[in-house]
Amino acid sequence: MIVLNIEQEAASDTLLPACKIDIDESQVKSIYSDVDLQAGLAGALQKNTDVTFFDYNEGLYERISVQDNIKFYHRWFGCKMPLPEVLVMFQLQNCTKKTLQRCSDSEICRVYYAKHYMRGAQLNVFQEPINRVDILTINTFINMVNQMMIEKRSVLLLVTSMEHALLLSDDAYHLHEQGLLQLEVDKETSEQEEAKTRPTSLTVEKLFKIPAKVGEKVILFDPTEIDYIESQEGKAFIIINNDSFALDLTLAEIEKKLELYGFYRCHRSYIVNLQKVREIITWSKNTYSLKINNKVQATIPLSRTKLQAIHEIFNLK
Repeated sequence: MIVLNIEQEAASDTLLPACKIDIDESQVKSIYSDVDLQAGLAGALQKNTDVTFFDYNEGLYERISVQDNIKFYHRWFGCKMPLPEVLVMFQLQNCTKKTLQRCSDSEICRVYYAKHYMRGAQLNVFQEPINRVDILTINTFINMVNQMMIEKRSVLLLVTSMEHALLLSDDAYHLHEQGLLQLEVDKETSEQEEAKTRPTSLTVEKLFKIPAKVGEKVILFDPTEIDYIESQEGKAFIIINNDSFALDLTLAEIEKKLELYGFYRCHRSYIVNLQKVREIITWSKNTYSLKINNKVQATIPLSRTKLQAIHEIFNLK
């Protein structure tokens, strides 16, 4: 086990709370926080000599091909995986001859993943590893993390999106001013039991308004306006595009009220407006997300035990 003790210190004008992070072999943990706290945590972690950071700023050789970049670092780090397997693992086999100057941002990101993987570090820290990349690249990152687990390497992920924290790890935490708090993650056995007893057919009754607080005001939302509802630290929030509004109800209470209006508990921490679902995304290791049809094209987690129910609701085969 590797124990990282983070002492209080000023970073990015934000006081980083003292916390302890225990990471075992073959373990992946994610820590969700705001940008300032993430910067402070990253700065503190970089002082630990046991930690190897994934770094976009280390640079690659832009004027040579993808294959030549991978070949150089393969030899430099003494990677034991055969070079062709590395290219396939990181979905680079179709762009081997392209120079990095001609590659897309996602292709370049996969080259960075490959470079870091070939380094063979024991404790790996990734900061925002899947921001602004395509689905293929996200899948590639998840596959790489799975391979690291097989090789008994450890991974710590620093993200500013709760959806990314839950997507990438079953051991997710929220870092805030008071310290680290573990996020609620689906327990498959309880979800399966719940799925057996909960009906999947949905009917619509008379409309009603959902009250949410904004400062001293109470705003009444029509259910059709709501993209989804998420739970953070036991509190429920209405999400509309990038805006969130606090509810006095718990997620379980609001679930009962909204179930008749086309909403579904797709994850322990999320209730989705099914009318807003545009796409079901399948990631690696039986991990799924729902893409929401809103201005920001948000994605939220879909529990693996709820996938069949979603298929039934949408009459998918």
